[in-house]
Amino acid sequence: MSTTEQALKERIKELTCLYEVSSIIGNANSDLIEDTLRAIAFSLKNAFQFPEITVVTFCVDDISISTNSQVNNALKIQSHIKIFNKDKGELIVILNSFNNNKISFLKEEQLLLDNVAIKVGSFLERIEIQKNEASLKRQMERADRLGILGEITAGIAHELNTPLANILGFAELIKTDSKLTKNVETDLDKIIDNAIYSREVVKKLMFFACEMPQEMKRVNVVPNIKNAINLLDATFRKEDVKYLVKIEAEELWLRADPIQFTQIIFNLLINAIYFSPKGDLVTIEAYKTEQNIVLKISDEGKGFKTEDLEKVFQPFFTTKPIGDGSGLGLSVVHGIVASHKGTITAENNIKKGAIFTITLPKN
Repeated sequence: MSTTEQALKERIKELTCLYEVSSIIGNANSDLIEDTLRAIAFSLKNAFQFPEITVVTFCVDDISISTNSQVNNALKIQSHIKIFNKDKGELIVILNSFNNNKISFLKEEQLLLDNVAIKVGSFLERIEIQKNEASLKRQMERADRLGILGEITAGIAHELNTPLANILGFAELIKTDSKLTKNVETDLDKIIDNAIYSREVVKKLMFFACEMPQEMKRVNVVPNIKNAINLLDATFRKEDVKYLVKIEAEELWLRADPIQFTQIIFNLLINAIYFSPKGDLVTIEAYKTEQNIVLKISDEGKGFKTEDLEKVFQPFFTTKPIGDGSGLGLSVVHGIVASHKGTITAENNIKKGAIFTITLPKN
């Protein structure tokens, strides 16, 4: 075969490869990124001058794919894979041969490699955009649901407040009657206890619906954190749960409602205590960054199931047994944090348990 014919053959292989790569990317499924990159790698391998000794390797973020697991030689060319103009990986081609004196890469092969790297970068950018759009859509849908639920909740809370106050007031009034039998007094105590519990649920509903008045002021939250811990010290001891406080400074200032901030600490600590096995540790950490105050509360309990992580802040969602929780505690915390223009995340600890991270702006 003449040199011209050989060169023409190589160009046809390269054009065929670019067409195949475009087709693979055009039909790619965003859930099968590794399969897509593997198909591209083998198409690229066949486009090179010596496909039988050519090894193509993708290294992108935590993905590593190669057409051959054993490589005998370091004769290689490579091209960076850029995603949103940032280097995110490499596309490497190696000639897997002991005798590299008689073989080399064609300059057109480097150009082919660069073109494929650009196409792969565009493909990964598209996947990233789709993921961000899907995430934003879920957030907007959740915000709409929470907005509607907030309006309904506020109405329910207002409707329940008056009859609960009447039940509690009349029950306490009846209890002042000295002629009551012991059994009636016991029943009245149950009515009062349940009315008080229901009133607390209504308060949580109003917090969730942002119906409680908010008094924002510049406050050093370190005393609030310590006071909340001190008030729950007896609960920690009763449940045989230890705690560790890690606060980097005596002063952590931010603009917040002191009562609502304390409620954040209370709800998260009570939740951590509930899910902590006896003898385990709850860690409370607070520190500042350039613009935020960060609070972390972690436990050593059973953590979250994967399917529960997205629902943990939804109102009335709870993993506690029936009767142990209303499913409002974490949604109240989420509402308070949101009203302070902050963020809260829930995730599983690396070893065991769960960790909640609250980030609140200083101003």
